[in-house]
Amino acid sequence: MLSIKDLQVAFKTRKGEVTAVKGISFALAKGERLGIVGESGSGKSVTSYALMRILDANGRITAGDAVYSGIDLRRAAERDMRDLRGREIGMIFQNPRAALNPIRKVGHQIEDVLRQHGRASRQDARAKAIAALEAVRIRDAQARYDAYPFELSGGMCQRVVCAIALACDPRLLIMDEPTTGLDITTQKAVMDLVDDLVGARGMSSILITHDLGLASQYCDRIVVMKDGQIVEEGPPERLLGAPRHTYTRKLVDATPRRGVAIRELLPEEDRRPLPAHAIGAEPLLEVRGLTKTYQGKSGPVHAVRGISFTVREGQSVGLVGESGCGKSTTSAMLVRLLDPTSGQLLYRGEDLARLPAAEFARHPLRGKIQMVFQDATDSLNPRHSARMTIAEPLKRMTALKGAALQARVEELARLTGLPEHLLERFPHQLSGGQKARVGIARAIATDPDFLILDEPTAALDVSIQAVVLNLLADLRVRLGMSYLFVSHDLNVVRLLCDEVIVMKDGEIVDAGPVAQVMDAPAHPYTRELLMAAPQAPIPTAVA
Repeated sequence: MLSIKDLQVAFKTRKGEVTAVKGISFALAKGERLGIVGESGSGKSVTSYALMRILDANGRITAGDAVYSGIDLRRAAERDMRDLRGREIGMIFQNPRAALNPIRKVGHQIEDVLRQHGRASRQDARAKAIAALEAVRIRDAQARYDAYPFELSGGMCQRVVCAIALACDPRLLIMDEPTTGLDITTQKAVMDLVDDLVGARGMSSILITHDLGLASQYCDRIVVMKDGQIVEEGPPERLLGAPRHTYTRKLVDATPRRGVAIRELLPEEDRRPLPAHAIGAEPLLEVRGLTKTYQGKSGPVHAVRGISFTVREGQSVGLVGESGCGKSTTSAMLVRLLDPTSGQLLYRGEDLARLPAAEFARHPLRGKIQMVFQDATDSLNPRHSARMTIAEPLKRMTALKGAALQARVEELARLTGLPEHLLERFPHQLSGGQKARVGIARAIATDPDFLILDEPTAALDVSIQAVVLNLLADLRVRLGMSYLFVSHDLNVVRLLCDEVIVMKDGEIVDAGPVAQVMDAPAHPYTRELLMAAPQAPIPTAVA
């Protein structure tokens, strides 16, 4: 169905031409499910954009051939490519909200594709759009037809993007990181749905991902890319179970999984012993009957329903659950960005819930409770250099100035492993891992006792994630901090946390030591989360 031979893609930049894809070759058979894995910058997405001919204006295919069912994709006229896109080749993009038009109803966006390719008329377009929503198992599809993207959850938006991609029954489906930002149960639901539809319609598919577990579960064959080249390919069981290339082995080793210690995610030369740490007997934070209720159009919405838990000094507690379970609302109340409706937040015995969020911003304890946000890119000011970003809380909450302030910023950079020469760079000039380090440095600048980590590694490649997780483990010991680690990745929680709290519909349904909750879950919902988590094959030996 698809043949790629010696494909090369380059981009013009201020510093000259950069080759992003360097002569790759592979084929895709009818009905085959191919996975392309690799870290950011490996050329995965660029390859798919080249096939669809939707590269940025400064990008072009400089060599090689891409042939789909006898059609030369490289040399086809743009008019023919417009006809192929959607009708023959569908694509699910990485960020569903960015892929959808925010000011058009989702039903109208499906109609656009159907009418563009002559699959619907003005008279029957609505009915066919609703049928497309029903095909991706959206409940009450008729009502959702009139919804705007901002009115839908992330998982629902992803289903709408799937509906658009599949509306014209294409023969090839390309999925570019289709589960980024989704919780594990929504991820499984979306991937199972797409897999079922691909199988039922006899389609071929290409899954682009950095999640080896996901690729091994939903692909017949995997291609590994590094620096624009293919370094290894084969069936999942062989390629991930006994990788032959050192880079593939590195990716497999860096993937969190049961039975692997946090230091084992790093290359052998970096696996220094993790210092021992003690968990204090005294509680640092006691949450008692915490509740948050919003007034909605149709009545009260109970986001958090009277939850209680304790975080002791030096302890790391994981908070897991699906999107909408109340994790983020709980985190916002703990860091005092949001006022609770009722309940207590006892920090070393002082009830912080009695202070309005606006007043707590000036409270002496403000610097002792800090947060590392989920998206390092969005949480950094694009007009501030790394130095300015790290210095900001020091200017607001301490008396440091001049040389003393700059010395503290440089100390924090060293502490988080950020090279000093990067302090003058702006967010767009930093990699994902470097931006994560800036966010962590900013959060620990005021010597906090309690750090809330909101999905700090969700969008990172596995090798960078491994480094950041080990950095957090080191900082916890060196600075004596306590963590609340909010995540939907149970394998990561197992590595970094002592205890875990499972939330569902605003309530705590399971809690206890990590080993107890994850190895012998008491609640059916916890078992559902564990079963939904994709697992990569365990490497056996280097062939």
